[in-house]
Amino acid sequence: MKWNGEEYQQRFDRIEGEGGDVHGEADLVRSLGPATVLDAGCGTGRVAVELARHGLAVTGVDVDESMLAVARRLAPEIPWHRCDLVRLDLGETFDVVVMAGNVPLFTPPGTEAELVAGVARHVRPGGHLVAGFSLDRGYTLDAYDAHCRAAGLLPEARYATWERSPFSGGDYAVSVHRMP
Repeated sequence: MKWNGEEYQQRFDRIEGEGGDVHGEADLVRSLGPATVLDAGCGTGRVAVELARHGLAVTGVDVDESMLAVARRLAPEIPWHRCDLVRLDLGETFDVVVMAGNVPLFTPPGTEAELVAGVARHVRPGGHLVAGFSLDRGYTLDAYDAHCRAAGLLPEARYATWERSPFSGGDYAVSVHRMP
């Protein structure tokens, strides 16, 4: 899939300009009390920039250079890396790794287990992996939970939204897993 980072960012700028809240993901991550966060599949850096604004040490990773170009323009002080998350190896761990914006759905089919394993390697013991994605595109919560278990992660919470609405089925879920 080919992205245009400027067009993608304009969508969120428009929502925020009209008074919409575009920081639900960052708010949930902040509620976990991290000092360090990896924004895996960071896109234009919307979540990472908001977290950094609140004093967290943030690193962003995305595979798309047009998205990263916008992120670098918005926050040149944040470390941004171009990398496929399946092959991710930053050599460090974080209190929270967040995959916002349907990240698991944009990896090549059949690589979801490798994606989860790749990002899980970056969650420090006691830390969390947080991911939100649509459930109507073929990747199920059962499969995601199995991939998390295989990567050593334990389920901690599941929500219907980033604002932590209770999950009772539906077509979107936000999952919080913990690394023991």
